[in-house]
Amino acid sequence: MKWYVGSDHAGVMLKKSLVENLRALGDEVADFGPDNGDEVVDYPDYGEKVARAVAERGDGLGLLVCGTGIGISIAANKIPGVRAARVTDTYSARLAREHNDANVLCLGERVTGPGVAEDIVRIFRDTPFAGGRHKRRIDKIAALDKR
Repeated sequence: MKWYVGSDHAGVMLKKSLVENLRALGDEVADFGPDNGDEVVDYPDYGEKVARAVAERGDGLGLLVCGTGIGISIAANKIPGVRAARVTDTYSARLAREHNDANVLCLGERVTGPGVAEDIVRIFRDTPFAGGRHKRRIDKIAALDKR
């Protein structure tokens, strides 16, 4: 599986840990940065980079981390074709993929511990979209991108 990953300065440590976990699972990871949290950077910039890669390339999932996961998810969802979900628990991670076909996972380093974050990523990664009645709703979301 391929991942496009980014964060702001407040999410660097969790992002790095999750990148290591994904690579240990055998996944390919394109890390768009930043490499350290020493310099303040803006979450919209990294949210856009990752979201555009997911939407334009269509060959992987996105992972974004900021302090809370909120700002970076708002930025990512501005890109047509992206369904970014800010997730704080494993149940929501599963349903984000199963019902909403989310293609970008957003986490907050300041609000989600590393163990829970690892579980969230693994469940998000391993849960397929259920389709069926949910497909109609995803099609309606996609139509909003064209308005």
